[in-house]
Amino acid sequence: MIDGTTLPLADPEAPLRADAVRNRALLLEAAVRLAAERGAAAITMESVATAAGVGKGTVSRRFGDRQGLLQALLDHSERQFQEAFLSGPAPLGPDAGAATRLRAFGPALLRHEHAHLDLYLAAEPSPERRFTVPARQLRHRHVALLVREVLPGADADLLAHTLLASVDVVLVEHLGRPRDRSLARAEAGWHDLLDRLLR
Repeated sequence: MIDGTTLPLADPEAPLRADAVRNRALLLEAAVRLAAERGAAAITMESVATAAGVGKGTVSRRFGDRQGLLQALLDHSERQFQEAFLSGPAPLGPDAGAATRLRAFGPALLRHEHAHLDLYLAAEPSPERRFTVPARQLRHRHVALLVREVLPGADADLLAHTLLASVDVVLVEHLGRPRDRSLARAEAGWHDLLDRLLR
């Protein structure tokens, strides 16, 4: 059985000084306000600095670049999702068998990203950074472990990439509107892939 002790939560942060914690919270609050009022496209290093009443250098020191800032905005909801599949109840959590967890994981991931779609699309990294985002690495390790349990001897690493590619947030958005229809199509595709894989 796979449990939350097997995989640490992605991207743990080093402890911050009190002033750095305050600055980070101030900047994230400003970014959340901007996203709520004007959408993720309005979130730039300059706009967040202005909204927070600080210099652009403060934003750069805390988050590096716009991608880092957007990833930080997604961090809280991502951690909630990670806790659900690492240590939460069945069917996502470790009390269920690997096949059941795989069946539940794709739709849960789709619905999680659909709920935060604007930010996920804006935070999509460049191709060279795509597979090094900590949340993506954790999802891949999780699915690979489940695949390895239900299909011993298979190339679990490659199959995990294949499964996750089918529910990629950019692909699901590309499948078309209305968004609920593309979401249903992607969920059906996840289950179809699993059914074929596990026969």
